[in-house]
Amino acid sequence: MLRLTEVKLPLDHHPLALGEAARRRLGVEPTQTRVFRRGIDARRRSAIHSVYTLDVELPDEDAVLARLSADPHVSRTPDTTYRPVARAPARLAHRPVVIGAGPCGLFAALTLAQMGFRPIILERGRVVRQRTADTFALWRRSVLTPESNVQFGEGGAGTFSDGKLWSGIRDPARLGRRVLETFVASGAPEEILVAAKPHIGTFRLVTVVESLRAEIERLGGEYRFGARVVDLCIGSTPDGARRIEGLTLEDGSTLDAPQVVLAPGHSARDLFETLARRGVHLDPKPFSVGVRIEHPQSVIDRARYGSFAGHAALGAADYKLVHHGAGGRSTYSFCMCPGGTVVAATSEPGRVVTNGMSQYSRAERNANAGIVVGVGPADFGEDADSPLAGIAFQRRLESLAFEAGGGTYAAPGQRVGDFLAGRPSTSLGQVVPSYKPGVLPTDLSLCLPQAVLGAIREALPVFGRRIPGFDMADAVMTGVETRTSSPIRITRGEEFQSLNTQGLYPAGEGAGYAGGILSAAVDGMRVAEALALAA
Repeated sequence: MLRLTEVKLPLDHHPLALGEAARRRLGVEPTQTRVFRRGIDARRRSAIHSVYTLDVELPDEDAVLARLSADPHVSRTPDTTYRPVARAPARLAHRPVVIGAGPCGLFAALTLAQMGFRPIILERGRVVRQRTADTFALWRRSVLTPESNVQFGEGGAGTFSDGKLWSGIRDPARLGRRVLETFVASGAPEEILVAAKPHIGTFRLVTVVESLRAEIERLGGEYRFGARVVDLCIGSTPDGARRIEGLTLEDGSTLDAPQVVLAPGHSARDLFETLARRGVHLDPKPFSVGVRIEHPQSVIDRARYGSFAGHAALGAADYKLVHHGAGGRSTYSFCMCPGGTVVAATSEPGRVVTNGMSQYSRAERNANAGIVVGVGPADFGEDADSPLAGIAFQRRLESLAFEAGGGTYAAPGQRVGDFLAGRPSTSLGQVVPSYKPGVLPTDLSLCLPQAVLGAIREALPVFGRRIPGFDMADAVMTGVETRTSSPIRITRGEEFQSLNTQGLYPAGEGAGYAGGILSAAVDGMRVAEALALAA
């Protein structure tokens, strides 16, 4: 087949227009036309178009390709078939262990299971449906279960998110396509195979995660829930190099584990402390902190789509913003959730953390996004040279937010108009915040560093010029957003193993190598392949 890119059509085009567009581009009638990707070009609000990538079959593809060799938008359709890189030996001395059942751990385990390695998956939290009930208990009754919440449990942090399935990572092996196809086979809507910005939403992700578990178990994998790793047994190779040999779990049991995929997610702070204590090489990593901001979704729709706002082909509008400040700090939007809600995302008692999520319909009243500012070791204060200093910094802000919110897991909030004027909020306006257990109007300067506050104050009017209404006085900012990415990197070498501990394969977002569901899943597959080739 041949692939055609940048095929533009009106939003209300007839289905037959796709074949006609392919015929005009190629100069010959295609025998079959299939949509590979569908997106929206909204750069001009007065002329919004659908943009397609099409795969077409032709009677003589070689001749057409030769004739159009100068056209950068016509090429051979690439082969995206996934082929396992190895097969488990007939007699497997030890089953590989995967720590964490988030997207990275799930796809590492699935890939290993498909190659016959029968992995053991250790998940500190609970199965996804029980985890959902525990998470709702925090949102509805302010009851936190430290091992079962937005951060911990089957499916990982991405389960309670917008379910975004796109990424800007380099993916020459096209593993991302394999991830999407696996999601569809596990119950996700087929729409994600063609949408330029695919997403699933929380409730549908629950079913997908359960289906993935069933497939991994069918292939010989074994899940162990409530299995928090509290220690590592480090030995040495004949030439004196460090090597992982086993794991100790919270219940006191031990597990021989000479091959471990470490995919714990970015909030496994106790495990990061254990790694540091056992001398596993860690590096501090910059991350970002800030707030969640909420606007009426209708304001964002009008600003982005103009008179096309509300068109069935468009859905809820999103945005992506960045401002490089005069002081050298960048402020940017993070994890934007159209038609979504702000959620309580703490995993530790006495702390408040915000995040955002959407359902598949993206039909809630408000749009929300993180507005965050980059921070690094220079901001962390005492012990800034420690790779764990970023964790202590996060904890300080989250504890301050808990206090500012009244000590009940309610979050501190402030109207944008008050924030820009430098005064506390005593009430809220027309924008009703969606965060549960609730929002207490106050002053966000109580729980964020002055450098971060100053950068956001500088950025908001700039964002308001790009998206009219973004700096509206009644928009609500809720604090704090601290879990944007891992505060450490568990550094690995070319063979995907820890720099100083053989057999340990750091992977995914918690290890500092991914930033979202798709990139984490792809990284899990790559690490599983590396482990299989080394077995």
